[in-house]
Amino acid sequence: MTTRLLAAGDHFVLNRLLIDAVRAQAPREVEFAEITLDWPLVPFGRVAEVDEASGTEDQMIEALGDAEICLTQMAPLTRRVIEACPNLKLIGIGRGGPVNANLEAAAEHGVTVCFAPGRNAGATAEHTLGMILAAARRIPQTHADLTAGQWRSDYYQYDAVGIELSGSTVGLVGGGAVGHRVAQMLAALGARVLIHDPYLSETAVGELVSLDELLSRADVVTLHARVTPETKGMIGAPQIAAMRPGAIIVNCARGALLDYEAVCDAIEGGHLFGAGFDVFPEEPIPAESRLLSTPGIVLTPHLAGASRQTAANAARILAEDVARYLRGEPLAHVAKT
Repeated sequence: MTTRLLAAGDHFVLNRLLIDAVRAQAPREVEFAEITLDWPLVPFGRVAEVDEASGTEDQMIEALGDAEICLTQMAPLTRRVIEACPNLKLIGIGRGGPVNANLEAAAEHGVTVCFAPGRNAGATAEHTLGMILAAARRIPQTHADLTAGQWRSDYYQYDAVGIELSGSTVGLVGGGAVGHRVAQMLAALGARVLIHDPYLSETAVGELVSLDELLSRADVVTLHARVTPETKGMIGAPQIAAMRPGAIIVNCARGALLDYEAVCDAIEGGHLFGAGFDVFPEEPIPAESRLLSTPGIVLTPHLAGASRQTAANAARILAEDVARYLRGEPLAHVAKT
């Protein structure tokens, strides 16, 4: 029996990665169809009732046809799409959360949705370390000065130089898949690691502490929490004021965790040394944002998780659940409504 599968890849999670991963693991023959979505060449957005999607409902309905399985990263799997494709039984979303799939509609129509948790944990952890080093040692600023023809020896002044990670204290807000990897890297570099995570009772690397203790002790604070009603805005002006003078704050998690205006105030007022941000309260960053003009802030456009390994991991994790589905076994990463 042949199973029909639509690979709805994009220019990051490529169709060939999805197809090759399924072929390597499928226990029986699979017939493939393909469609390539425009992301990231065209930004994602809201499509009908789902978020962070690429492509249109009509495009997906036509491409799916009588497919039983759909693997994608960004396709809009809306109620309309699901209802128009009665043969569809399994949706695989190659990202950490299936925000572009209507889980309620899928459940109502007997469609299982799986996803790829942890696909970008290694990439995000490495990017976080890079942001810490870039902010601590002013790498982007000094590069920009050199390319502008300025040899700034005044950066060697004591108050202008940054810190080494060896011997410094780094506080991680969140000790999950990404935070754990960051903690391992920092410990290997000789840093003292503090972790605040109310869901952890023990940690193999670092010391579990309260948020207040972490902020008061850390030379660097880096955020790795998910956005929930409890964590939204958890680092505001009072928390930033409680940080050590000359400290650095890094956020490669979610923009909603942090008050960016308060960070700009703290840097301009001399309380913080610098910051590194990959995520923002509004993306793209508005042209008038203070983040673009406040000195000492390192910025990247929400690409901490962007690596070739991340794309390959997404395909592999989905293919593993496709293989389980074809064998009639329970899936490992089922999304819950």
